[in-house]
Amino acid sequence: MGSAGERPELDALHELEEVLRHLSEELAAWRRRALTAEARVSDHSRAAGGEGQHRLRDVEEANRSLEQRLEAARARVAELVGRLDFLEQQAPVAADHGNEPPK
Repeated sequence: MGSAGERPELDALHELEEVLRHLSEELAAWRRRALTAEARVSDHSRAAGGEGQHRLRDVEEANRSLEQRLEAARARVAELVGRLDFLEQQAPVAADHGNEPPK
C-alpha cells in the first residue's frame, strides 16, 4: 500500500492500476497465442487444399447420418416410454380386479 499520508482512495487507485497493467500484459500474451494459432490453421488449410474440403464434406455427411440415427433412437425411446406408461397404468387395474394368471 501507499504511505501513511495517502488517502485510501489513492491506495485503491494504485491497486487498480496494477491489476489493469497485469490484465493488459495477459491480454497481449493471449493475443499473440491466438495470432500464432490462426497462422498455423491458415497454413494447414492452404497445405490441405482440396483434401480438406473433401474431408469436410465426409464429416458433414457422417454428422447428418448420426443426427438421423439419433432422431430415430429418440422416437423409439419415446415409443417405449409410452408403452411403459400404459403398462404402469394397467398394473393397478389388474391388481384391483383380482386378476390371477390362468392355471
